[in-house]
Amino acid sequence: MEEIVKEGEVREIVETILADFDGGKNIDAVNIDNKPDKSEVRELLDNLFRLVFPGYFRERSFKYYTPRNSLAVTAEDTFYRLNEQVTLALDFCKLRGVMTEEDRKKESYRICKEFFKTLPRIRSYVETDLLAAFDGDPAAGCLEEIVLAYPGLTAVVAYRLAHELYLLKVPVIPRLMTEYAHAETGVDVHPGASIGRYFFIDHGTGIVIGETAEIGEHVKIYQGVTLGALSTRGGQKLSGKKRHPTIGDNVVIYAGASILGGNVVIGEDSVIGGNAFITSSVPPRTKVSVRSPEMEYRTNDNRLKTEELKPGDEWFYII
Repeated sequence: MEEIVKEGEVREIVETILADFDGGKNIDAVNIDNKPDKSEVRELLDNLFRLVFPGYFRERSFKYYTPRNSLAVTAEDTFYRLNEQVTLALDFCKLRGVMTEEDRKKESYRICKEFFKTLPRIRSYVETDLLAAFDGDPAAGCLEEIVLAYPGLTAVVAYRLAHELYLLKVPVIPRLMTEYAHAETGVDVHPGASIGRYFFIDHGTGIVIGETAEIGEHVKIYQGVTLGALSTRGGQKLSGKKRHPTIGDNVVIYAGASILGGNVVIGEDSVIGGNAFITSSVPPRTKVSVRSPEMEYRTNDNRLKTEELKPGDEWFYII
């Protein structure tokens, strides 16, 4: 069917939309050149992954016969582009107050220098995360499989990179990095969280780790775990306050568990069972489990049967 387009009506619709842009709303920022670019930050994170894992994530321009030269070019290009994005982001920093463009450029350059100095340390942490994944998952065929295919490691590496920029008080960009990883992996780790070495996220989907969460070393977390806040009704008044739990060393948290509250501490060497809902501290070396539920089903002749689900029943731990 041939459509009839009335140019005058279309023009009127467009003018109505454009006029609404002048309404003084917070979403009316038309200029895209004075703020960080989301797609550019994603490309920067991809480049940083190439520097963390040289030889795993290859660029088209990468040459096998000059790998160090190619990586040097990647590092220099990433530094330059990150410097540009941080300069733009500093215009949105409420902690530093109003800055001149020259001051923002100087501060951005300082931040980028400090950030790139942390890359060897970040890589040392990532090495422990990789080993934790391999040691903690019998399904892992090799270390290369984990680097290339495990969403948990991808999310943790993105977090570790973003966390250093967060510590340097860079606005917006750290969150763009972790939200990119969130979109790719289903794992939501705030860049402000504090996470120790040998951290392993198994399966990963649906994990949420809040800004003020503190996680010790040798911690293992399964899918669907939330380390969250009890309530955020206070809004911005809660900014900077401890709202998320502290997890001690050598803790295992099984699928679907929710641990909420800034005063909650899970003691070292504890095991939190699946679907547990915890809002108070747990002593060290404690096993927490949900009371066994009861399964109800009807047979073909409509007789009702119930059975208590017990650990060890072969259908209890199906993934």
